[in-house]
Amino acid sequence: MAVTSEATTLWAGDLASGTGLTTLDSSGGVRDLPMSWAARTNGLAGKSNPEELLGAAHSACFSMQFAHLLAENGTPAEKIQVTAAVTFEPGPGITGSHLLVSARIAGIDDEHFQRIAEEAKATCPVSLALSGISITLEASLA
Repeated sequence: MAVTSEATTLWAGDLASGTGLTTLDSSGGVRDLPMSWAARTNGLAGKSNPEELLGAAHSACFSMQFAHLLAENGTPAEKIQVTAAVTFEPGPGITGSHLLVSARIAGIDDEHFQRIAEEAKATCPVSLALSGISITLEASLA
């Protein structure tokens, strides 16, 4: 069964001086997340940007796919931590997502760990949706 998730942004003003508020409608967990062009291009504290939200989606999706593939391999993870660093450049736009992974997994060697991490990177649905940008991976066993 397909699931559709929604988020809504209310923007006021022009690009350079305007501001917006984004709400995650489906979960209701985040309301009125402030956004601005300055936050997007300068990384202002206290305001978010589309790349941060994309990073949240990518890290969550990769974590789920990696956990699934590890369990299929007979080496379920005790703990997985994933940070997705999404890069934005004015003009070119979103240019990449770097996945930084640390995991505690019993009974797996580094070679198998790296192979499964690469498979998760290649097959997670958000990675597939981001196929037009560079996706890099740095994974280590904790």
